[in-house]
Amino acid sequence: MIRHIVMFKLKEENLEENIARFVENSKTITCIPTVKKFEVRVNSKNANPANEEVALIFDFETWEDLETYRVHPDHVAFGQFMRTIRESRACIDYEL
Repeated sequence: MIRHIVMFKLKEENLEENIARFVENSKTITCIPTVKKFEVRVNSKNANPANEEVALIFDFETWEDLETYRVHPDHVAFGQFMRTIRESRACIDYEL
């Protein structure tokens, strides 16, 4: 099993609106067939404000399934959307 975690620091301008847009738009990638488990997380209002604001956590059966997800048109479109609202991105992939 492969865990894929992606975290984003969003642009300060329209931050609350962009968090809501992120949560809504992330629904478009939950139905990609190779995704076994999917979570959307928003940083707690009580957490350090220097943290990233949002995260996606995925599980895939294989590295090939992760690659299939990566090039899937819905994921590509989501990535294009994210480039309009994000300041930075961090990612880690590891085997469970």
